[in-house]
Amino acid sequence: MNAEHDGESTSGPAAGAASASEEGPSLAVHHAPAPVRVSRRPWMWTGLIALALVAALGAVIVVNQAREPFQFESALMSAIVAIRTPGVTAVAAAFDFLGSGRVSSFVVPAVVVIGLLLWRRPWAAGFFVAAVAASGLVTQLVKVTVGRVRPEDILVHPDFGSFPSGHASNAAVIAMALGLIFLRTWVWIAGGVYTLLMMASRMYLGAHWVSDVVGGVLVGAGAALIVWAGFSERLYRENRLPHPPIWQKVERTRGG
Repeated sequence: MNAEHDGESTSGPAAGAASASEEGPSLAVHHAPAPVRVSRRPWMWTGLIALALVAALGAVIVVNQAREPFQFESALMSAIVAIRTPGVTAVAAAFDFLGSGRVSSFVVPAVVVIGLLLWRRPWAAGFFVAAVAASGLVTQLVKVTVGRVRPEDILVHPDFGSFPSGHASNAAVIAMALGLIFLRTWVWIAGGVYTLLMMASRMYLGAHWVSDVVGGVLVGAGAALIVWAGFSERLYRENRLPHPPIWQKVERTRGG
């Protein structure tokens, strides 16, 4: 995501991270910098390629596999079932609840959006909502289209369609969206760990095959990148501003 401003260029996602630290300790709110150009095309194409891979994998599952799992997936599921323990099952069940429809589609987004608005990030809030909605829509569309059967040794009661995993796609879109908003290494790491644990928990519970969770991650990450392209310049400008909470009174100064 390259950004150019007054003849200077910054490359990578960190382009938007010229944050309030440059503004010093003052809480004065300055005008946003002059309009910038953010290089969106590579990242948008990455998102489109991710969704294209999901479409290709779904086609293989329907046409070549007759909606059944690949042989290696059946073998892996048998191995997972053989090592289940009560403690790990309880942890996986907690992830199942955290990624469930109401929690992941309404509660978590609401908490994130409220937090972003309280810390003066309205464009980030809009981007987050749009990314989560886009990921959910694509996930449900592919689920209905592919109609893949779920594993038989399942410990939960999910909705229809195994491919792609809705829990995995939601975890990936949240991780990717927050990473693109805050542009901090620890956010990317935390999001990656959360996504991997969600993927593992879905397979452990017998809710999904390996290709289901991989497809879910591709949907979530791809949707976030594509939606980001439409918000990129606004997010870049918003990131350049200080973000004191709304209950702190700030001075508005003229100039930049």
